Amino acid sequence: MTFCVEVETDVSTGLDYQKILEMVAEKTLDMEGCPYEAMVNLLITDDEGIHEINKEQRDIDRATDVLSFPMHEYENPADFDELEEDFASFEPDSGELMLGDIVISAEHVLAQAESYGHSVLREFAFLIAHSMLHLIGYDHMVEEEAEDMFARQEAVLEALGIGR
Repeated sequence: MTFCVEVETDVSTGLDYQKILEMVAEKTLDMEGCPYEAMVNLLITDDEGIHEINKEQRDIDRATDVLSFPMHEYENPADFDELEEDFASFEPDSGELMLGDIVISAEHVLAQAESYGHSVLREFAFLIAHSMLHLIGYDHMVEEEAEDMFARQEAVLEALGIGR
């Protein structure tokens, strides 16, 4: 699997972004039954950077904790059979499934960890799990979907031993 991490901020969380991304992304994909090696890009920025991206890409004029930019639209979440014949979904050289991009604000990670009373690691891992589920078609626009997505996020963190 290929996980690319780029850091565009001086705000430090003290975390090993690469290691945590690999751990959480792989566990999420395993638990969701992804049959492919995958490729994910992660950008760590600050509130100013994520605010700018949020405004440009979503026309929302504020900072947020995480943004997910999936490469595919799924008719059904985690239905990887939909992608089998879509050769544009796979990186030509490696054959990996290109899932998309994740953007996380380091400032939000620190603030939310403090606000929720848990570790910075847990907050960051939660945001990765959340975003990975978005990259494979899950959403939380209605209550039933939100409950399902939240349960899946918690299951990933629990399987990794990352508790509150």
